Amino acid sequence: MTGMAVIVGYTLREASRRRVLLVVLILTAAFLALYGLGADRAFEESSGFVTEAGELGVESQTLAGATVLGLAMFATLFLGVILAVFLTLGAVRGDAERGVLQPLVVRPLGRSTLLVARYLGAALVSGVYVAAVYAAAVGITGAVGGWWPDRIVLPGVELAGAVAIVAAISLLGSVFLSATANGIAVFMLFGAGLTGGLLGQVGEAIGSETLEDIARIVSWVLPFEALYQNALSQITADTGGLTRLAIDLGPFGGAQSFGVWMAPWALAFTALVGGAALAAFARRDL
Repeated sequence: MTGMAVIVGYTLREASRRRVLLVVLILTAAFLALYGLGADRAFEESSGFVTEAGELGVESQTLAGATVLGLAMFATLFLGVILAVFLTLGAVRGDAERGVLQPLVVRPLGRSTLLVARYLGAALVSGVYVAAVYAAAVGITGAVGGWWPDRIVLPGVELAGAVAIVAAISLLGSVFLSATANGIAVFMLFGAGLTGGLLGQVGEAIGSETLEDIARIVSWVLPFEALYQNALSQITADTGGLTRLAIDLGPFGGAQSFGVWMAPWALAFTALVGGAALAAFARRDL
């Protein structure tokens, strides 16, 4: 356990040395500032059609709040993925090429301890980061607009789980690919997951079962997308009527709920990816 704690600390120090954390914190501060301004304007503008929307049965405050918080959740996931990938993209091959890996895996640490510790460090940092930014966005939304999501805690947990899955995928890629190639591959997979989610929204809007099936398959194959979609659905879980319909037509409203089996599958998927990384690392020539 002591050796694992050392590697977790090393991961954090390496990120600080490369100024990854500094860049992410600067981007986060800029994002939250812009989000606060945007959310304030969104609620203020939406108040102008309260009467008209109310006659139609649409709650304008809920519509504005769900839309802007959905935007914040997308940005939070994206920033969290950036952090998770940059903490893991060179964890094996990159460190091996720099000559830092060989002394660690011989003594005092084994390969499995090293890899698990690198993963825990990246997943912990990126997960805490995502949860904190999500909490800040929820607080800003409530402060400027007086609207709070129907579920507060679960969406944050699911966003943290999504970046933990991406960290595991990036760690597996680091066994085979250079840091640059691994980063490109992981971000392309992340983009593929988001594209699958968008296809599902388009399919739902136009009534295409084929597109919905494709999106569903992509979400199960890449469960970080399913967790993200489920998190989006939870913020308006108790909303119904025409307000629900209006939210579903928005850019972040076509979220899907994947039921009780998604969480176990996400854990199993992470374990499978981690197991594959451990097996590949054990056979890798350093």
